[in-house]
Parts: sequence; C-alpha cells; structure tokens
Amino acid sequence: MKKSYIQIFLFSLIIICSSCNDEWKDEQYQRYIGFKAPLWGEGVTNIFVRYKGGEKTTFQQPLVVSGSTLNDKNITVHIGLDPDTLKVLNYERFQNREDFYYKELSSQYFSMPSTVDIKAGEDTALLPIGFTFDGIDLVEKWVLPLTIQNDPSYGYTAHPRKNYRKALLRVNPFNSYSGTYSGTALKTAMVGHENETALKKNEIRSYVVNENTIFVYAGIVDEERQDRRNYKVYMTFSPTGSVTLHADNPSLKFKVNRDASYTILEKMDETIPYLKHRYITINNIDYNYTDYTTNPGITTEFRVSGSLILERKLNTQIPDEDQAIQW
Repeated sequence: MKKSYIQIFLFSLIIICSSCNDEWKDEQYQRYIGFKAPLWGEGVTNIFVRYKGGEKTTFQQPLVVSGSTLNDKNITVHIGLDPDTLKVLNYERFQNREDFYYKELSSQYFSMPSTVDIKAGEDTALLPIGFTFDGIDLVEKWVLPLTIQNDPSYGYTAHPRKNYRKALLRVNPFNSYSGTYSGTALKTAMVGHENETALKKNEIRSYVVNENTIFVYAGIVDEERQDRRNYKVYMTFSPTGSVTLHADNPSLKFKVNRDASYTILEKMDETIPYLKHRYITINNIDYNYTDYTTNPGITTEFRVSGSLILERKLNTQIPDEDQAIQW
C-alpha cells in the first residue's frame, strides 16, 4: 500500500514538473511596442546630439518589443508627433510659468520616417532622427514629443503605459566646449564693491551657438529667470587658445576688461582604464554688465571675474561620441 502511494506521488510530481517546463515555452506577458527613453528628473528624456551647423546629425532612438519570448513576426511600427502630451506636461509641471514651458521642436530642425520595421526574430529596432541645428536658439527648451500610434489594423499593441508608449526627447545640441561648467571660481560683484562678499554659482550651464561658440547667462542669471533672453554672453573659442566674449544686447552695456583664454587637459582615469577625463578651463574671465530688469527703473552694474572649468568623461570603448560622453 505504501509503495502504491509513493508511485502515485512520483507520477504526480513528473506531471507537475512537465507542465511547469512546458509553460515557460509560451509567452508569459502581453507583447507591447514601446520606446526605450528613460525619464530624467524634469519629466523628459535628455538626448545629446553633436552640433554640425547645416549638416545633418542622426540620433538613433531605440524601440523595444516586450515579452518573455522572441518576437516571431515582422512588425511595422507607426510613429507620430504628440504635442498634446507635451502641453499636459508643461501645465502639470509649471502651471502659469509659461517661460519654463518646453517648446515643441520646429520641423525645420529635424526629419524622421513615419514607420520603423521590426523584423521577426528581433526584439529591437532603431528610429533614425536627423537633426539640423543651424540657427537654433537654445534659450528655449526644445522637446521632440513622439508617440507610437495604436490601431488594430497595424497588427501590434502600443505599450499601455505612457512613459513607454511616448518619448519626450529634450534635444541638447553640443559642441566641443558646451556643457555644465563648475562656477565656484567665478565671482559676481557689484561694481565698487568687488572686495566685499561676491555672488557665486556652483554650476554654470553653457549652450551651443555654433561649432566654436557657446553662450552663458551673465553673472548669476540662469534658466530660472523670466528675462534670461536679455542676458546672453557669447564665448567664441579660437584654435590659438583665445576666447572672445561679447553680447548682442546693447542694454547690457557689456564691457570686456581682460582678454580670456582656454586650455584643454586630458588624462586617463586612475582606476578605470577605459575612462578619459577632458578638462576645459576658461581663464581670465573679466567683464562688466548692467542688470536693468530686476528692479524696474533701477540699473545695477556688476563685474564678473574668475575662471570656469568643464569636465567631460569619455568612455574610450564607445566609438559614437554622443554615447561615449558620460553626461
């Protein structure tokens, strides 16, 4: 009798194990199509694209087929623009501060196909987006809002979660000198009070103008200011190591007190053999500008002096520059 019970138990165990093994051969999840576009802290996905003036630069946006088994059919994914989601994001994040709003990237700055093919036997594909940034003004926070279009006739299901079905790409053009500089060695003081406690910013973000020029906001002005457009200071880098500063707003009464220069230093990381550090130092920054908007009817002259340092970390194992830089 006891032997009979053991035989029944073993037979049942074999059936259970067999069924467990078989179920893993089947799809465990719903197959959805989505973007690989992880969100950053601002609710968008920052992408970095080399500025080449009027020349096109291609960014490859990944698409993914979710599921536990390999995709077994050819899929044509339809891609569209999604300005409505961008409008919702802007209002939910910034309410009535419209100067903070992300702006939909104008069609003159990009081109892309309306469909992408994912082949049977593959779970990923790339959407090529061609960017041309000549003339773009980065005072605006440009975003390219994309969505995967869903229609029963397309033969696929777009991911039900918005952060997978949609991609809000904040486009950041870069050149050899742009990025976020350390501003701890740059001081801003009222003219006539230079020896008193100066104002400083830990970080100063720079923005691309062209291949050799960036702009920063004067003094301690930054993206938070509604009137930031009035305070652009341009820095042009020459091959000889000099940096030319100028402003195009006469109301700033911009004046350069000293010629600036820059140096580039590269060294490999001491512990990570494939990581290269590139340091760009802008020396002898010294200029005056007038703040004429903070207090209506009152102008205040400031002097900005010191240096800025930009560090870029580059993974030398990655050939694509935008991917090699650890932003």
